[in-house]
Amino acid sequence: MDLKFFDAHCHLQLSQFDIDRAEVLERMEEGHFGGVVVGVDFATSREALELAEQYGFLWAAVGLHPHDNVAEEFDMTIYRELAADPKVVAIGECGLDYFRSGTTDEERDAQKHRFESQIALAVEVGKPLIIHCRDAHDDMLAILKEHTGTHPELKVIIHFFTGTGELAQQYLDLGCYLSFPGPITYADMYDESIRVAPLDKILSETDSPFAAPVPFRGKRNEPVYVEEVVKKIAAIKGVSVDAMAAQILENAKKVFGV
Repeated sequence: MDLKFFDAHCHLQLSQFDIDRAEVLERMEEGHFGGVVVGVDFATSREALELAEQYGFLWAAVGLHPHDNVAEEFDMTIYRELAADPKVVAIGECGLDYFRSGTTDEERDAQKHRFESQIALAVEVGKPLIIHCRDAHDDMLAILKEHTGTHPELKVIIHFFTGTGELAQQYLDLGCYLSFPGPITYADMYDESIRVAPLDKILSETDSPFAAPVPFRGKRNEPVYVEEVVKKIAAIKGVSVDAMAAQILENAKKVFGV
């Protein structure tokens, strides 16, 4: 089907959608929404792929989150097998998170090792990285600078970007895409990041079921609410909603190959 809006990051496989997942997906289809269902460990990555294989407007990302399911070791073999499927369009969500579990050198080293393994997989299979980064931007920028320098073909999406304009520029200088979430609709502190981001480096996301935008704040988020994110981005960039939605869709096609 012809898509209009694109949710670059959602978790439709999670239990919050067990009661009405079919209805949520029907709303996506009726509204011409596409999206990437993102895994945070092997089980949710496999479930993301299963969903993507059932619906033509969904794709999957497979990866191991920096602090979710910390007991799981990153097994390159099983993730490589998932990543070989053409419906898998990215590796992630992976990255660094020092807010929740990076308080010791040992924990940080473990996260870095997990992340570096997934960078290697992304390079091997030729698919972009979806990055989660919280309170770890200095280390993240250093790691990405090293790997994008060695592998300029590596594409990187910074998921849930809610940083300063200065931080946005640092990621943009490395060629990263910035994926903006629901909080941009109820806080103006992120406006400068959107202003500095070139139109061809912007993605929109919900991170559903989390972080719903205005006017749905406080409710369970779902992919069709990404329209509200696109509206806010369009207003800041001074373009029409239709034009912004079309640009984001084009960006998604380019980075994910959807």
